[in-house]
Amino acid sequence: MVGHAMEKLHLAQDSLLLIENVGNLVCPAAFDLGEAHKVVILSVTEGEDKPIKYPDMFRAASLMLLNKIDLLPHLSFDVARCKDYARRVNPGITILELSATTGEGMQAWLDWLLDESAHHHHAPNDQQARQTRIAQLEAELAQLKAEQA
Repeated sequence: MVGHAMEKLHLAQDSLLLIENVGNLVCPAAFDLGEAHKVVILSVTEGEDKPIKYPDMFRAASLMLLNKIDLLPHLSFDVARCKDYARRVNPGITILELSATTGEGMQAWLDWLLDESAHHHHAPNDQQARQTRIAQLEAELAQLKAEQA
């Protein structure tokens, strides 16, 4: 399905395509979709045991986004234990903490995307190019939000 979509999308050379699986933490690890990286999003509301419970996904991921950290004061969630579990199954996994609600950690997520995209496409990795791309992504996001309103 992704291959057929790619044929029809006619993406520019420097495009970033995100493939989202909204199912579970088992199937995405089992299939190679030709992606440069797998990213697993773990919400703190799901519990810190998920890396141990679903090791295949965390082993396959380059990055773990620990999401909804703004809720930590209201939960019994051990961030250090969660990170330890993730690193037990994947010692090289990068872990970023973020909150889509407050924006905390979003710059680090954007930086990671831009850095990995630059490495993947062998593009120059300078600060000006990064800031330009961030501005483009933010403008696109604002446009999408406006269209949904």
